[in-house]
Amino acid sequence: MPTLPFPLPEPPTLYAPLPELAEVQRDSAVSLVSTADGGVAYLVTRYQDVRTVLVDPRFSRAAAARSQDAAADFGLGALATESMAGMDPPEHTRLRKLVVRAFTARRVEELRPRAAQIVGELIDGLLALPQPADLVENFSLALPVQVICELLGVPADDRHRFHAWSDTLMGGPGSDPAVMGAALQAMGEYFGGLIYAKRAAPGDDLMSALIAARDEQDKLSEEELVRMCVGILIGGHETTANQINMILLTLRRYPEERDRLLKDPSLIAGAVEELMRFVQLGAGATSLPRVTTEEVVLGGVTIPAGSVVLPAVAIANRDPQLYGDRHDDLDVARPDVSHLSFGAGVHHCLGAQLARMELQEALRGLLTRLPGLQVAVPDEELRFKQGMIVRSVEALPVTW
Repeated sequence: MPTLPFPLPEPPTLYAPLPELAEVQRDSAVSLVSTADGGVAYLVTRYQDVRTVLVDPRFSRAAAARSQDAAADFGLGALATESMAGMDPPEHTRLRKLVVRAFTARRVEELRPRAAQIVGELIDGLLALPQPADLVENFSLALPVQVICELLGVPADDRHRFHAWSDTLMGGPGSDPAVMGAALQAMGEYFGGLIYAKRAAPGDDLMSALIAARDEQDKLSEEELVRMCVGILIGGHETTANQINMILLTLRRYPEERDRLLKDPSLIAGAVEELMRFVQLGAGATSLPRVTTEEVVLGGVTIPAGSVVLPAVAIANRDPQLYGDRHDDLDVARPDVSHLSFGAGVHHCLGAQLARMELQEALRGLLTRLPGLQVAVPDEELRFKQGMIVRSVEALPVTW
């Protein structure tokens, strides 16, 4: 069984996974990774096997949250260990039921006109700026922040405060647990103040509904209430903002696919799925670790109980067994796209429908109103925030 070092090295390009991952995917259903201090985990790279890790309850998030090795060596940070991301059913199910109605496909479609309006307003603001202008500050971060803040009931004017904490909590392997813990505490105190104000003057928002579930129905504790608000706010803007940036960089890399979308905007909904499959959003190669609760045979490999298992979603999304010779091609008109970028099973991303809608509206707005939009700096001059689990560009200068 092949063994790779962890953390895995940065790939030579932003637009494809590490070549060694394609090699181990071809040669073995499961491989090993090892850290400098002796930590060992099982790396899973093939689509169907990764999906099994995500949906099979024998691969436990809660056990990973309790494992010091999984947390310290393989990147299960403070947010994951202290939120629904670090829970298994039935605790996970109990909390998810409280919020899932806010993120159904029907509810998200009701939000689409407002999201489109925000996109239009942000583009108006962008057009009033001198060129080049920073797309991160003026569009890609502002859009999901405003949408999730309105949904949750958080003042969007506080964006600069909570985004700094969010960056810290999205830290990857090697992040200082004390720093992450301090950020979680600061954000918890921030939400404690908002919850206090909402109790006095509830609104028509998700936070007020959660407070009612806490105070009137006793369905969650005060600590769970705070942590749930923290998780929803971070999950509702951080990845979507960075996905917008990476989509634009990817379309610059593949101008013929961008031209197809410019000529036929009806392709946008399907293109978002293909871009979710193709874009290398994660700064690392794997998603959150699991720990086996019993011995499991996966792809013919026996994984002992208590083992850390790393699902490599980015390379699984390009599995030749699923896509044949075109697994590394970007095709915005590809039919029946399958990907695991939102996870699967009980931990399938709560806000997947919301993220899809925002990405569709963002791409539609930028392509139709700014057809000449161009990133104004080459890849080598882009500056990415260090130590985060997603590729987060500090600024994205654009012209139009």
